[in-house]
Amino acid sequence: MLRIKRALLSVSNKTGLVEFAKKLQSMDVEMISTGGTFKLLQKNGISLTKVSEVTQFPEMMDGRVKTLHPKIHGAILARRDKEEHLQELKKHNIIPIDMVVVNLYPFRETIQKPEVTLEEAVEQIDIGGPTLIRSSAKNFVGVAIVVNPENYPSIITELKENDQQIFLETRQKLAVEAFQHTMEYDNYIYNYLSNQFLDTSQKFPALLNLTFRKIQDLRYGENPHQEAAFYTELDIAEPSVANAKQIHGKQLSYNNIYDINAALELVKDFSEPAAAIIKHTNPCGFALGKNTQDAYKLAHATDPLSAFGSIVAFNQKVTKNTAEEIVKTFVEVVIAPEFENAAIDTLKTKENLRILITGLLSKPKPSWDWKKVVGGILVQYRDIKEIKIADLQYVTEKRPAPEQLDSLLFAWKVLKHVKSNAILLAKDKHTTGVGAGQMSRIDAVELAIKKAGEEARRSVLASDAFFPFRDSIDAAAKAGIVAIIEPGGSIRDQDVINGANELGLPIVFTGVRCFRH
Repeated sequence: MLRIKRALLSVSNKTGLVEFAKKLQSMDVEMISTGGTFKLLQKNGISLTKVSEVTQFPEMMDGRVKTLHPKIHGAILARRDKEEHLQELKKHNIIPIDMVVVNLYPFRETIQKPEVTLEEAVEQIDIGGPTLIRSSAKNFVGVAIVVNPENYPSIITELKENDQQIFLETRQKLAVEAFQHTMEYDNYIYNYLSNQFLDTSQKFPALLNLTFRKIQDLRYGENPHQEAAFYTELDIAEPSVANAKQIHGKQLSYNNIYDINAALELVKDFSEPAAAIIKHTNPCGFALGKNTQDAYKLAHATDPLSAFGSIVAFNQKVTKNTAEEIVKTFVEVVIAPEFENAAIDTLKTKENLRILITGLLSKPKPSWDWKKVVGGILVQYRDIKEIKIADLQYVTEKRPAPEQLDSLLFAWKVLKHVKSNAILLAKDKHTTGVGAGQMSRIDAVELAIKKAGEEARRSVLASDAFFPFRDSIDAAAKAGIVAIIEPGGSIRDQDVINGANELGLPIVFTGVRCFRH
């Protein structure tokens, strides 16, 4: 165990510091401090020594140089179990430091300010702090490094209960936390300066650093034999499953979280009241309505059988009437920006139903999307491209009617949330059939038509990629489909167009594919 007799305190985040220092003072721990930390502690009646008195060298360059001195780092890095180290301390009149309490300049908070300048950001790049942290963490055998104010109470408790001593196991955990602290800090600096200095033609950095924080261990992964955990970004840019608040029900599972993400991504694309019903990341029903109840009923009608055990998401407040519709069947999760109190009471009658609140939803923001592969990671920009009427190419003799154009654009918007090969049928701003994840396009067409049943008639059809043959057009016409939207781009486009002209079926091209894997 390590007895704490001398401590260095130099922090940016001063939360809980005064109380912590008072407790150390009550144990007769000698304290050394710098700049603003020294002034705060001295003002609160705590006896301590300025670093400049220890080093016999003044702070300089607007505080850029304070602790970078052998009398500080020698006192931290010296191994207490090595006689030659102890002799060098004695020779240079250096007294060992047993505890270092440091956290870093607020670089992360600074760069998040809308109008921050490069100069302001650079001034928040800490030099002395990371050096103190790394020196202390390296010598965890002889030094306790404290970077997180949340640890102050437990450290004081351990000192009080163990005659001012800290266990090696505690020092090891503190060292790991310290290196995590500097790693996150350096990542923010690297990412910020990369964005500032890299050639704008270089869309992706040569070195990609992704940092996530674990928020919970999960019961298991996709399957019960797989262990799993949930990590979130340090700065979450928009409402999501990662920052939603759960107010009822069992702990979320791995598959719940993945499906919730798919559900939210879909409803965030729309401003009108929307309801999405998701199974295995695919929508088995989606609709817009006059209100959330209307939207949910239309979405559920798409495929009531598949909706059993689903994830349900809304983009507006859930009312009591909507909740009464939801509890008529088994649902795993309901997530929405907010709920009426009466709606929550109704949903809570289902003991295990997970209820999550996101707060006000916003349109998806431009950001990266990535997928892990063995030995690497694929990075791309998120697909947030919108197709408007002006973007469409009218390629057949017959043009869609105005109301059909609205349905085609609605279907396309929903389609990009369906796994490829994907076909989606819709009418009047609700889905009627979904053919997801098929290996051939004709199979996806036939599955969507089968799911829609009689509702296929008068529906429009959206395809996430071109039709390689006209067989899908023939199947669509036979089912009563009234218009088709697809990217185009096949070497057999003209065969498809000729078939549509023969059948009197209008087709529009988007010129954009929307694969989803």
